[in-house]
Amino acid sequence: MSLNVGIIGCGGIANGKHLPSLQKINEVNIVAFCDIEVEKAQVAAEQYGTDNAKVYVDYKLLLEDDSIDVIHVCTPNSSHKELTIASLDAGKHVMCEKPMAKTTEEARDMIEAAKRNGKKLTIGYQNRFRPDSQYLRKATQRGDLGDIYYGKAQAIRRRAVPTWGVFLDEEKQGGGPLIDIGTHALDLTLWMMDNYEPESVMGSTFHELGKKENAANAWGPWDPKKFTVEDSAFGFIKMKDGSTIILESSWALNSLDVDEAKCALSGTEGGADMKDGLRIHGENFGSLYTSNIELENKGVDFYEGETVDEAEVEARSWIDSILNDSEPVVKPEEAIIITQILEALYESAKTGKAVYFD
Repeated sequence: MSLNVGIIGCGGIANGKHLPSLQKINEVNIVAFCDIEVEKAQVAAEQYGTDNAKVYVDYKLLLEDDSIDVIHVCTPNSSHKELTIASLDAGKHVMCEKPMAKTTEEARDMIEAAKRNGKKLTIGYQNRFRPDSQYLRKATQRGDLGDIYYGKAQAIRRRAVPTWGVFLDEEKQGGGPLIDIGTHALDLTLWMMDNYEPESVMGSTFHELGKKENAANAWGPWDPKKFTVEDSAFGFIKMKDGSTIILESSWALNSLDVDEAKCALSGTEGGADMKDGLRIHGENFGSLYTSNIELENKGVDFYEGETVDEAEVEARSWIDSILNDSEPVVKPEEAIIITQILEALYESAKTGKAVYFD
């Protein structure tokens, strides 16, 4: 059995992650490409499409093709809800890039659309598929750390502000590093803790370094006039069971303690972090220990003997969930909690008050 896939949004995330990963899966035919800039769709179709792949500017025309089974939504955050729901209503399974949506209400509408159409929906949190993430998830599920009551979600860049596309546009993205990369770190932390019941949050956002002209940056200086989102954001998240998460995110911060899409965990029986590789630590026989876990990024069943990255494993897992009618690894009911927390952190930062959930 094979699946026909259509791509909506042929920019950086589609070309850097989705398309090269999907192309390596034998059961996938990438047959349709849509972008408001038709040249981008044409280039992507030539590189990744089937011989008869079609190019569109209007996504509604793409969705009229009944031969398409799966849609990947790779567009700015503000359009995730519209495109995802339209695709689900057209009878397609959908992978939507992270974050799920700008607001919890939008994410809830997406889940309802998936349910009423009987189609699968997943969100692009590929960091779950890294070897260190997979190992740590198995360890936490086995109970190696005991009850995990503290987590730290880290996504800190010293100077790496994305200056292209709509990253700096608050209206289209909904925020800056918190919603862009902090979302990955939070997803990992909640997944490891297996805890999706937040009670309250306190958040702070800053727009300090973003004001600077001709600033040092990995991708060249940004335009302060176009930098309408935060340059860093921090949050305190309390869960209903009393456990606590600290969330740190930045595109630009005067800090040398940099790391991205990582988490640290503390439990009743041990702890773990991803700071310098994967480390698991605790106490045995009255002595403290630290184990540095050596992992090889190869040997997964569907890429036997090859080295693969997390995007390829994510794509294969997603396609398998459709072919085998199983649950995707990233469930929308989990992704909506991330959106809920991020939305509340932004609200808390604006009001200066804690936000409590029902």
